Amino acid sequence: MINSLYGHDILSIKDLSLEQIQLILKTTKQLKEKPASRLIENKIVAQCFFEASTRTRMSFESACLRLGGQNIGFASDEQLSIKKGETLHDTMRVISEYADLIVIRHPREGAARLAAEVSLKPVINAGDGANQHPTQALVDLFTIQECQKSLDGLSIALVGDLKYGRTIHSFATACMLFDVRLYLVSPEGLAMPEPICDALKKQGVRFSFHRSMEEVLPKVDILYLTRIQQERFSESEYQLVKNNYILTPTLLKSAKTKPNLKVLHPLPRINEIDMGVDKTPYSHYFIQAANGVYVRQALLALLLNEELP
Repeated sequence: MINSLYGHDILSIKDLSLEQIQLILKTTKQLKEKPASRLIENKIVAQCFFEASTRTRMSFESACLRLGGQNIGFASDEQLSIKKGETLHDTMRVISEYADLIVIRHPREGAARLAAEVSLKPVINAGDGANQHPTQALVDLFTIQECQKSLDGLSIALVGDLKYGRTIHSFATACMLFDVRLYLVSPEGLAMPEPICDALKKQGVRFSFHRSMEEVLPKVDILYLTRIQQERFSESEYQLVKNNYILTPTLLKSAKTKPNLKVLHPLPRINEIDMGVDKTPYSHYFIQAANGVYVRQALLALLLNEELP
């Protein structure tokens, strides 16, 4: 199979066409159903994590190893020459000489795009500040398609920090390619950024703003919660908003939800999902996390192979 993603960068969900997203989802399904252990044999992936990560970093590393590749990289910038004053430009240019593909997470918005501009090899954005997290959006799309059998005709609630949540920004952008209805639930001051709302309007995506999770629960097929991004706030600001939305088994039961409702969360959760929800049939966030390995396998395979068997 010849693919249009060979050698490309994955920096923003906006950079992907509907056909390319469908190719990624199709390849993910194939790799989940039929593992292939040699697709990137003899390839080296540089895992460059300048910011803390558990699921994204380890799922990328696992994906690489499961496809027969090798990992190099770091989980913090503490041991890098950046501490001596080296620029990100030079760091990424050099690392691109050592690997066949770079995965980068960085606290600064635009860092992944800078890396791609100077890198000799494909770059995947694993999160840049409060900007984008395209691979998480692809994980979300695959998980929803898998559990709901379609990405069209769904009602989806996005709940929590919609201003700083990069997973939400990427996912909302991806929704512009599908027939979905969005309910945007957030505290005052943490609403979806205006440019994303304008883009949703332009693409004809129906959406509305809400303060109450209870108000939208009976209406939705997917409840997508996110944590309040504590690292983006002062401590006093965080204390004011941290408990705004907490999902409990009692709330789910009393809300008369749709029987097909699934609860997603990119994790880590703090206190926005009571652990009792884990035991309900609505819980789907750990399956979502597990799917991260398969989606990232698909991305590595597609970016590093001109043709797939």
